[in-house]
Amino acid sequence: MTVGPDGFSVPVSSDDGGPATVFEHLWTPYRMAYIRGSGKPTGEHDCPFCLIPAMPDEEGLVVARGETVFAVLNLYPYNAGHLMVVPYRHVPDYTDLTDAEVAELGAFTQTAMRVVRQVTGAHGFNIGMNQGSVAGAGIADHLHQHAVPRWGGDTNFMPVIGLTRVLPQVLAETRALLAQHWPGAAAPVPGG
Repeated sequence: MTVGPDGFSVPVSSDDGGPATVFEHLWTPYRMAYIRGSGKPTGEHDCPFCLIPAMPDEEGLVVARGETVFAVLNLYPYNAGHLMVVPYRHVPDYTDLTDAEVAELGAFTQTAMRVVRQVTGAHGFNIGMNQGSVAGAGIADHLHQHAVPRWGGDTNFMPVIGLTRVLPQVLAETRALLAQHWPGAAAPVPGG
């Protein structure tokens, strides 16, 4: 058994010869606080998805606003241009959405894909929602759909070996670029 420099990595012998032979298990006990919900929003009063719509677009990283949903950059993106489509209503489950919300969420997701492709040349997307904390939702009480752009070769040695994500642009610049290309976006006003 080899223990890593952090004292938490342990090869698992039961994987010998199986497809997971190359994997080690990493023990991350510090994540238990996250799993138990420490520091997570407790309601609409501290839910970031409820607070963001009241902020200026630049501050909240809002790319576009609709009647029932808005598109916002993920503050902790998996890839450059990682957007989320979020209903204004604080509801936890896809089945809680009205027909109008479902329709606009779908239309905004399609528009997000088109705009990100146009601006970044993305080759593909991961689109999805995690329903409930057990399914991986970081903010389980407020439904949100992820639109994560993907490129051939975007999983290389940096995230896989170096455990580092390389994002080529700061979020404010990405937000401005995507907002500018979103259909129906207002033309920029000279001087601000």
